[in-house]
Amino acid sequence: MSGDVGYFGPGSMTWRIHGEPIAMIGGLRALLMQALHPGAMTLLAQRSNFRDDPWKRLESTALYVGTVSFAPRADVDAAAARLRKVHAAIGIDDPEQLAWVHLCLVDSFLVGARAAGLRLTPAEADAYVAEQALSASLVGVPTERTPTDAAQLYDAIAALRPILRITPEARDAARVVIAPPLPLRAALVLPARLGWSTVSALALGLLPDWALRMYRLPALPGRTLATAAGLRTLRGAVRALPAQYREGPLYRDAKERAAAS
Repeated sequence: MSGDVGYFGPGSMTWRIHGEPIAMIGGLRALLMQALHPGAMTLLAQRSNFRDDPWKRLESTALYVGTVSFAPRADVDAAAARLRKVHAAIGIDDPEQLAWVHLCLVDSFLVGARAAGLRLTPAEADAYVAEQALSASLVGVPTERTPTDAAQLYDAIAALRPILRITPEARDAARVVIAPPLPLRAALVLPARLGWSTVSALALGLLPDWALRMYRLPALPGRTLATAAGLRTLRGAVRALPAQYREGPLYRDAKERAAAS
């Protein structure tokens, strides 16, 4: 697989955005958005064990996004096939539900990247949305429900807003994202909790006002500026670290394959 840079590769907007250290925060925001779809959330709550092992879901979500973004094509295809099997077992095969999951991911990564200080032109944002249409096709999102530019993305989210609502299952999912149980020995729980609280607070700060209202959280004045300031500070601190700490192994491996090609 030497030289196989996957479906995107150097110079793509996917590498630029998903390679950022703060990408995980956009992913957490996406989970909070996805939970507001009552149909998908009900199925997940009934047929998944995410509440029993939330770290497994958080880790598997991050691994899947990283694989699709950076792994060789055969690895991407295999990961997508496994995810489709999981969706089939849970019963998540409705085109609208699949589309909502995709819309939340793409929108959240864009929102997070911009808030953290990436200067994306409208054309670059459109290019990212268009690239992610491939990610949608891998999990079976119908072409007609897949946006290919930012305007279509925002229109698709707006079209689904009337069916979104807060449910007990959504509240449970939000609690898992915001304060998951920490599988650590007691001496490490408090510092880990404080660190995770910072990350989850930033993810909440990235939510649109209408989503915060659904979660019955206040959209405080200055929230957007404060969140952006926090993200930019965190991004600057992480970017100062050596590459082995700020970049995921999938991204590092992809850059090595690109350099060798």
